[in-house]
Amino acid sequence: MKTSKDKKTTVGRLKSRPQFLAVRNGEARRGRTFLLEVLDRKQPDEPPRVGFTVTKKHGNAVERNRMRRRLKEAVRKSAGFAMENGHDYVIVARREVLGISFSNLTEQLAARIEGRQKPKSVSGTSSRKA
Repeated sequence: MKTSKDKKTTVGRLKSRPQFLAVRNGEARRGRTFLLEVLDRKQPDEPPRVGFTVTKKHGNAVERNRMRRRLKEAVRKSAGFAMENGHDYVIVARREVLGISFSNLTEQLAARIEGRQKPKSVSGTSSRKA
């Protein structure tokens, strides 16, 4: 039974492929250690949901599972409070997740969840050949 003192945010899980693909249409917040994809479901009453993706190009199964476990723990420990209700989040890990300290990982994750993607600079051309 939950009391009014229990203000801890519970974070749901994304489990099916269509849920992951829907989040790809949302906002992408890139970083050196991971990519965060965010989708506003327009349902503020629903709790936030999170999914984790680690591709095979980032190592063998042991390393991929270790990356996934580190990200899950970072969300559980410190980043879950920053997630907004009615939003879906997919965290796509990069190999650098294994090399940084856990405190640095949690700081980056919380900052990426709270922050917005920097606007792209609008110059005369977008081509490198010009």
